[in-house]
Amino acid sequence: MNRRDLLKYLAGAPLAASALQLYAAPAASTKLLVVFMRGGYDAANFLVPVSSSYYYEARPNISVPRPGQGTNAALPLDADWGLHPALRDTLYKLYEKGQAAFIPFAGTDDLSRSHFETQDSIELGQALDGSRNYGSGFLNRLTETLTGARAIAFTDQLPIAMRGGVRVPNMALRFVARPGVDTQRSAVIASMYRNTALGAQVEEGFAVRNEVMQDLAAEMEAASRNAITTRGFELEARRIAKLMRERFNLGFVDVGGWDTHVGEGGANGYLASRLEELGRGLAGYADEMGPAWRDTIVVVISEFGRTFRENGNRGTDHGHGSVYWVLGGGMRGGRIAGEQQRIAQKTLFQNRDYPVLNEYRAVFGGLFARLYGLGPSEIARIFSGVQAKDIGLI
Repeated sequence: MNRRDLLKYLAGAPLAASALQLYAAPAASTKLLVVFMRGGYDAANFLVPVSSSYYYEARPNISVPRPGQGTNAALPLDADWGLHPALRDTLYKLYEKGQAAFIPFAGTDDLSRSHFETQDSIELGQALDGSRNYGSGFLNRLTETLTGARAIAFTDQLPIAMRGGVRVPNMALRFVARPGVDTQRSAVIASMYRNTALGAQVEEGFAVRNEVMQDLAAEMEAASRNAITTRGFELEARRIAKLMRERFNLGFVDVGGWDTHVGEGGANGYLASRLEELGRGLAGYADEMGPAWRDTIVVVISEFGRTFRENGNRGTDHGHGSVYWVLGGGMRGGRIAGEQQRIAQKTLFQNRDYPVLNEYRAVFGGLFARLYGLGPSEIARIFSGVQAKDIGLI
């Protein structure tokens, strides 16, 4: 086998290829999972500004009714905010337990309103006014900062957020039945590196991959016996929880389908279905983590929010400020966190969007400082030029 063929084999097996360097026990017991909602979800119909009359004026067809106005009404959180009713049995219950909090007016200062540019900006975590290094994502810099951290991306390809000096494995669990490199080819590749400086690392990488595949194959067999009865993201989230619980302490997964230009719906419809599925997945993740949920934090983000007014197609267009979610068994939840303001037409950003009052790098920096005890110099290595913002969730 020549070098070109070897590279082809390794490219087909992202976990094996990038898991050549493994990590020791984590410096902290906290497990962090970042969930990226790709597409820019409509935060105003997730965390409903029920005290704003302008919300109902701006959305005559897709608004979510105020609490108390029927079974499809928003779920009460406080005097100003309600939660989408599709999350009644999942995130709402976590919120009532103090295991969920929401950060409105969150996001990046990137004003492009481009999915790809803004996603890149967030995953890089670098200053917007400087040159970009696409080989350095903020979660990889976090991994490098934490002694012995073990990171993984549950994605088809290694996301920008996980690129960098630390080798991070990636694996899309929904395709777990399709191994990129079979056992025979793995043995051939390993033999090529035997008695070389990389020999031990290559064999260790394939060994980890094989163990993961065996574990998940057993779980899939159990699922065929109705051990797991739900479909979609919940099944994947439970698989993620199994690996995070047993092997890793930093994870990343992305979920698409949030670009709602047409037929978004209100209390019911397209967006409601997506929120319900994601909510079930996150609740399933919490359940599957078991006792480890106490030392787990999940942060759910999106590249931007949507326009505050509905468009002519009963949808919403690309916006600016969003709402982030923070979940965890040991956090100080059950509240709306971060800097806020009253919602009216005059307070919209550029007369169309939520403003960004809680810049995402500052928010993540504050969370990392509390979770891992990082000081200003360590935060600066992850988010250069940013002052961490502690919003009191940890």
